[in-house]
Amino acid sequence: METESSAMPLIMVAGIRADQVASTAEAVRRSDPAGTALVHHDLREVAQGVVRRLIRHGGTEQVEVLELAHGCVSCTLREDLLPLLRRLTAAPDVTGVVVQLDQALEPDTICWALQHVEVDGRPLTADVRVEAVITAVDAASWLADATGEDELVERGIGGSPDDERTVAQVAVGQVEFADAIVLLGEAEDRWTQVRTEAVIARLTPTAPTARFDDLDVPALLARIPAGARRGEIDGPHGQLLRGQPSLDTDAGVSTVLFEERRPFHPERLHEAIDVLLDGVVRTRGRVWVASQPDVALWVESAGGGLGVAHGGPWLASLAPEQWAEISPERQVRASLNWDDYYGDRMQELVVIAHEADPQHIVSALRRALLTDDELAAGEQVWAQYADPFGEWHTDPCGDDPAERSADAAGERGNRS
Repeated sequence: METESSAMPLIMVAGIRADQVASTAEAVRRSDPAGTALVHHDLREVAQGVVRRLIRHGGTEQVEVLELAHGCVSCTLREDLLPLLRRLTAAPDVTGVVVQLDQALEPDTICWALQHVEVDGRPLTADVRVEAVITAVDAASWLADATGEDELVERGIGGSPDDERTVAQVAVGQVEFADAIVLLGEAEDRWTQVRTEAVIARLTPTAPTARFDDLDVPALLARIPAGARRGEIDGPHGQLLRGQPSLDTDAGVSTVLFEERRPFHPERLHEAIDVLLDGVVRTRGRVWVASQPDVALWVESAGGGLGVAHGGPWLASLAPEQWAEISPERQVRASLNWDDYYGDRMQELVVIAHEADPQHIVSALRRALLTDDELAAGEQVWAQYADPFGEWHTDPCGDDPAERSADAAGERGNRS
């Protein structure tokens, strides 16, 4: 790992198969065995307040059992991982760090903590930079995991007893956030292999892919493009499409971009919501519901898991003096699609389907939009609509993604 600044380079390795994550992380460490430290927190017993921490550096390996006051992922991050990273940056014989993530962790959780959680009065980004997020993908089982409905706790890998996330939500999130992909194992047939690669290419289109059997870590890192994410987290009003994924169908896998400038009828949208689940790998986007004109709702699905949540206000609903609190990037993005009457309000959904008919998805969503007569009735009438989304949505983009990981995963529950 060659550093371009005074901040120590950090590589995260994620994946839903613990043994494959471990193999990949060790391969990354071996690319600079003398100077790179590998860190892993085994969270299998985190609900009981017990975490096993592994540190491998040079020719030494240390395993320590930690007892936390509160058994949750957030506590592990705050109380041990982040302070440990700060100590490693100060060690003269450490030139880089590999963080081998527990299989229940999504890398955006760690990246958010690096940027926002202070250790000794400052965030870790003062001393650490994310060089890459690498996700290990099992070619034989990943597609089934990414499209299934099993919950993590059913596999015995949940971060807490009340972890309601599905395996698909984690598996898809790990790939979507990756800067590079390492494929391990063999698919049972060529068709599964091609479909798996087609889905991955749409989830993270700029990420280079390598086979583990002939993995050259420096070469893989060198292929990551300059504009890669490298730990950058998109908020609910951030980019929905990164790297211009193909909109063509490949091996039955397609990307649907749904954009419309009129609100959804809340009840018809609720009736149509399964179209974002059945035969779909991933849905992400912002929706405008007629009965809630001031806030965007964030919709996210993976496999059989779906969440609908508060995505923050539309800029058009804010007073002029409140705009100063909005990032310049979001203001610019909103101005590009600004409507004289509705402002930045619009439907923006990206759907990656592996079995569903794209035209069926588009047609079902369009039927859920207000008709011309309903649109003409105006907001006072819209406010009277029964709203199935008015009670149960929560905020998926709150202050701390670490707290919306395994220990607070109910907000991204399964299909309702």
